[in-house]
Amino acid sequence: MNPITFNKPYMTGKETEYIRQSVESKKISGDGMFTKKSHQFFEEKYGFKKCLLTTSCTDALEMAALLIDLKEGDEVIMPSYTFVSTSNAFVLRGAKIVFADSEKDTPNIDADKIEELITEKTKAIVVVHYAGMACDMDKIMSIANKHNLFVIEDAAQAVDSFYNTKPLGSIGHLAAFSFHETKNIISGEGGMLVINDDRFIKRAEIIREKGTNRSAFFRGEIDKYGWVDIGSSFLPSDIIAAFLYAQLENLEDIQKRRTDIWNKYYEGLKELDKKGVVKIPQIPNYATNNAHMFYLVCKNIEERSALISKLKQNDIYAVFHYLSLHKSPFYGDKHDGRELPNCDKYANCLVRLPFYYELKEKEIQRVINTISEFYS
Repeated sequence: MNPITFNKPYMTGKETEYIRQSVESKKISGDGMFTKKSHQFFEEKYGFKKCLLTTSCTDALEMAALLIDLKEGDEVIMPSYTFVSTSNAFVLRGAKIVFADSEKDTPNIDADKIEELITEKTKAIVVVHYAGMACDMDKIMSIANKHNLFVIEDAAQAVDSFYNTKPLGSIGHLAAFSFHETKNIISGEGGMLVINDDRFIKRAEIIREKGTNRSAFFRGEIDKYGWVDIGSSFLPSDIIAAFLYAQLENLEDIQKRRTDIWNKYYEGLKELDKKGVVKIPQIPNYATNNAHMFYLVCKNIEERSALISKLKQNDIYAVFHYLSLHKSPFYGDKHDGRELPNCDKYANCLVRLPFYYELKEKEIQRVINTISEFYS
């Protein structure tokens, strides 16, 4: 019996060809021809105002923290159920993180719990579109506008997903995407900053280019470039962008296949949900599903551990996901002590099933059968 891995990077076929073209162009550092093609793809397809590829989603979030001029002691509200990068990017600027609980029915931030956390020191709200499913963005933007706060979308998992008709990543002032090998569209490592607010565009280019106005120089807008702001080296090699562009050309095919897999899991496991044995994903009526992952929510941590163990005995590799950041060794003693029960529920009970383009029908059925057997 062949093992069913948790993830397997999918190659569309043109990745190495485009990498060869990039190398032959003699411009393999940042902002080469495939970087420009990738920027253009996202700006045209989703109407993003300005896109800048970065070496990771973490880098894109760090750029966002720099752009909003976070100072020591500023407060940033975000979910506790997220990857450490979401928090780290702002902690590096000296911000105090104020963690919010998840919704009861989804791991996303509970928009109804945000306003009570706002103080005179609050600078931004960071939302995470977990599993590519939209947070309640109208509610969140309304709160942000009322209190004059920035909204940053951590859209790491949310490529090609929408809030009503708006692409995720186009709603907040800034957004960050990931092209890590576990995502729908990949480049191994890689990310992108999306800038939807004009006032940040010029400075974002400077921060990304080590604090220099080098991009403007290469466009012929100035006759020399120098150090004009803080910044770092956030540009990916054009070789990474070449790999990414081959993926982007196949976005529709990748998304169709992933949606088929998601639907098969859903159909195969919905009876267990109906019986109240296990919870499967609930998609809010304002959200679309980009089929980033399929997860189950077990009743408790013991049940989850036993399920993962049962799957592993059958050569099926499922994983749990985030641990509560408000209880982490690094930030636990900095948290204000509020209980975040829904966050803890997902940290203890959520399990992610194997999910990748080349997952075969019989393998999907094997996963479903093993889970059903466990609960019988």
